[in-house]
Amino acid sequence: MRLSTKGRYAVMAMVDLAANSNGHPVALADIAERQEISLSYLEQLFAKLRKGGLVKSVRGPGGGYLLAHTADTTRISDIILAVDEPIRTTRCANITPQGCRTNRSRCLTHDLWEELGNQIHMYLSSVTVADVVERRVIGTSALTLKPVAGPDAEGAAVAAE
Repeated sequence: MRLSTKGRYAVMAMVDLAANSNGHPVALADIAERQEISLSYLEQLFAKLRKGGLVKSVRGPGGGYLLAHTADTTRISDIILAVDEPIRTTRCANITPQGCRTNRSRCLTHDLWEELGNQIHMYLSSVTVADVVERRVIGTSALTLKPVAGPDAEGAAVAAE
């Protein structure tokens, strides 16, 4: 499974927009500089995000982009889907009862990968832009490792909050 730069950069830009707008339009050039993303690439992504109804543009001096909805109602999955990035975990091109093998059968692990894709989509649907901006999504980088006490735990570490 792979999330391309298109989906990743769209999410980064939308989180930046939410964090820096304070009710005022944000110029794509500013997002591009802060996130180290090509301005022309951002323009392409924001055209799709605007078409998907996730951002609105403001023209003229002081113009830029605003979220079309609040950050707490804008889901990460909606951003990824708006830039045409379905997260596919199987090798099958079409979602059909038949598989993608030459005899139209499914491989032995098809259901495993399909369910992984469903779980990823459900997770990304449960996380909003506000969750990311307000750092309510905790990754392993926020955890501290500390040694485990005990005779069998020499050299072991566990995550502690």
